[in-house]
Amino acid sequence: MKQVIRKVVVGALETNCYIFADTDKKVATLIDPGSDGDGIKSQIKKLGVNIKCIINTHGHGDHISSNGKFNAPIYIHKLDADFLENSELNLSAAFGFAIKSPPASRVVEEGDIIEIGDLRLKVIHTPGHTPGSISLLGDGIVFTGDALFMGGVGRTDFSYGSNKHLIDSIKHKLFTLDEKTVVYPGHGPSSTIGREKRENYCINSYTI
Repeated sequence: MKQVIRKVVVGALETNCYIFADTDKKVATLIDPGSDGDGIKSQIKKLGVNIKCIINTHGHGDHISSNGKFNAPIYIHKLDADFLENSELNLSAAFGFAIKSPPASRVVEEGDIIEIGDLRLKVIHTPGHTPGSISLLGDGIVFTGDALFMGGVGRTDFSYGSNKHLIDSIKHKLFTLDEKTVVYPGHGPSSTIGREKRENYCINSYTI
């Protein structure tokens, strides 16, 4: 088994799309394919893998807009499933677009295991940015979507956002992981759980 993580930064909001691959088995999952489907496809071709599924960490337009370009089943948390086909919920309408993804093939919940070849990702429900935001825990890594960034956290100033739920998700779920766990966020550079526990003012300024 050879685990490979390829980051592709896409779109005006510089969203991180990840190709998480078992290159020995030549299979991968796409995490948050935003815009630039052709650029993502180019990286998939270079890796020589087949996409088993798409996983959306949440339903915002900048994370789902290329869902329909890969002919692969789409996984998302049940509380964000409606975002896929609703441009008001996924916020694309507010920016003058009408992004609509194909519907979910599978809705996931806390504790579900997603298998990609010999690799495993465990679903951690981390609401706050959206009701159905999830993080994906692998071996020494975690994809955090727009919950946790290097030095920051996701926005909660939407009608369905909750700052309390977001900080609670981070403190009581993500921050219980091993401090060496590498954080792969939905925007910006990677970090570690330990670094964010020590240095992330956005979290440390709140008491829950």
